[in-house]
Amino acid sequence: MTRLSVNINKIATLRNARGGNIPNLVQLALDIEDFGADGITVHPRPDERHIRYQDVYDLKDAIRTEFNIEGYPSERFINLVLDVKPTQVTLVPDPPGVLTSDTGWDAKVNGDFLSNVIENFKKAGIRTSCFMNAELDQIELVSQTGVDRIELYTGPYAEEYATNKESAIRKYVESANLASELGMGINAGHDLNLDNLAYFNTEIKGLDEVSIGHALISDALYFGMENTVNMYKACLREKE
Repeated sequence: MTRLSVNINKIATLRNARGGNIPNLVQLALDIEDFGADGITVHPRPDERHIRYQDVYDLKDAIRTEFNIEGYPSERFINLVLDVKPTQVTLVPDPPGVLTSDTGWDAKVNGDFLSNVIENFKKAGIRTSCFMNAELDQIELVSQTGVDRIELYTGPYAEEYATNKESAIRKYVESANLASELGMGINAGHDLNLDNLAYFNTEIKGLDEVSIGHALISDALYFGMENTVNMYKACLREKE
């Protein structure tokens, strides 16, 4: 079964809007695990506008499932990951002021840089993943960095899904198949939701994990967090 990692950035955004510690980020992460999530994802950015670096340390000893830290591998981020030693680090090519992650790595340009970063993380026993577009040439290139997994950027899939789901999924199937052939695991994330997740999960063979934050937290406003986590988990059980 595909694993569900819940990105809790938006919970931190709500907390930061008023200061203080409401909602309690660590307690909510523990509750989300109790509700059935297989992991917790955070993406600390340089301006700390949602997840703060201190949050990552606070979560370090609390998380009982898999802990996934996403981010651009700046020196500060690398030091954080090596200190915390999460289950997985997901490398994302975000410039400092970007609103959200909206493209994958160019492995032709950044291959040597990624190889060095990945080698350091793997020496520390941390599983590595790179955020990638569903482009066959880029997936072949990133496989040469030694990365353990790729996370397919699913924004374009979600955008096209409503009008032509068969067309929307096609390049993701091809990309996932190639990644598997090259020995990499497959994660996915960005704009996956209750409408499009089950189809994606059914069509992508060997999908290891999805990381979902914005849609899931938004749905929880209507359905409650426990119900919402279980609704997303149900989508991941719908394999043919």
